[in-house]
Amino acid sequence: MKAIDRVLAARDKDRPKITDYIDNVFTDFFEQKGDLLGKEDASIYGGIALFQGRPVTVIGHRKGKDVNENVTCNFGMPGPEGYRKALRIMKQAEKFGRPIITFVDTPGAYPGLEAEAFGISQAISGNLAAMSSLKVPIITIVTGEGSSGGALGIAVANRVYMLENAVYSVLSPEGFASILWNDSNRRDEAAEVMKLTANDLLGFGVIDGIIPERGLYIRVSNIIAGALKELDGMSGEDLAHERFEKFRSFDEEFFKNDSSARMEKV
Repeated sequence: MKAIDRVLAARDKDRPKITDYIDNVFTDFFEQKGDLLGKEDASIYGGIALFQGRPVTVIGHRKGKDVNENVTCNFGMPGPEGYRKALRIMKQAEKFGRPIITFVDTPGAYPGLEAEAFGISQAISGNLAAMSSLKVPIITIVTGEGSSGGALGIAVANRVYMLENAVYSVLSPEGFASILWNDSNRRDEAAEVMKLTANDLLGFGVIDGIIPERGLYIRVSNIIAGALKELDGMSGEDLAHERFEKFRSFDEEFFKNDSSARMEKV
């Protein structure tokens, strides 16, 4: 399967949404709303649930299942209020010792003037900093699109997994093609150059595993259970340190050289 086929599969309107994962993997979900500073942002969905009888915090980007719901959820593109809400819920999870499980599926944070005016960059960077030091296990699953800082804003985790047809990258193939070639129609080429598939990112060490999509909810449950079993034996300080070092250890020189080599082939 070509990279662009993975991109289109990740964007499929019938792909499972955060609400489907909550309904099929967790029980007794209780939604938490608001950032206590501004308005409610429906594009971030989160709250408390039980996972195999254990209290956990679940957070994810929310896309709609029809046009009206998509408009309500801003097509899964959060504003600053959404990231502040996510951080509020995560800090509460740390206070009560609950593991945090996040589901990533966004084309990116909302790029509008209102989001800029109300501090979208500060909200995302604040999440990155805070998640680096939270003293509870954090597990992230990229289920569809994982684009830009909008994805990373809830994805600084001890363990990061991707569904086999998910994608994870700094921007969309269309955006990449527009910047590099001034032609968004060359998105197919861009998708290949960007190395944004689960297989690519597992090879780079960016993710910890790939989840096949047959028997999806059982597989997701097994992945979460296995990751929690690994992380439960670690102290809060060790969890935070491991997470911080995980992201610090990505070899910037390798990515720079690899990118340069690939650009020479274009």
